[in-house]
Amino acid sequence: MHDDLEQRRTLAQLLRGLPQETAPPYGFREFQRRARRRAAGVRGVSVGQLLAASVLVALGIVAVSLRLAGPREHPLPVVSQSATADAPARAAATAPDTGSDALERLLASLPREPAVARVGERAAVIGLEDRIAQVDDLLSAARSSHAQPARVQKLQEERTRLVGALLQVRYAETLADASR
Repeated sequence: MHDDLEQRRTLAQLLRGLPQETAPPYGFREFQRRARRRAAGVRGVSVGQLLAASVLVALGIVAVSLRLAGPREHPLPVVSQSATADAPARAAATAPDTGSDALERLLASLPREPAVARVGERAAVIGLEDRIAQVDDLLSAARSSHAQPARVQKLQEERTRLVGALLQVRYAETLADASR
């Protein structure tokens, strides 16, 4: 216990040996001035912040207006099964590829792939595209080997029918995607 008292005396002597109170680094007025300057800096908004805020507000307005506008009407007509059945006859009457070309132009005007795709719909589209590719190969082989015109015509009719079916599926897919 005597050691405790001895340490207290030494500590007290050390504290008494410290220099007297020193002057503060700055007065209260300087403290107030610095505080006002800091508060004024916080209130001042930079040009970059104003620009960023205005861009954010503009994007919000555009997003809301697009959301409220609803789905857009698609100007493409739905091709019925009877129209695709008549297309080969009309194509043969005018030119060999006219019906198929018109269907392909309509198909090309559709968006390439929808934003959200369902597996069943995509499987139907991929199956039709694969079948069209097979018929194209058979058509190329038939034309290069100078096959009978009836065979080439039959393959062309099959291709036109498949392109019409693909157009219907893709158009329905586009309409379903627009309604989501």
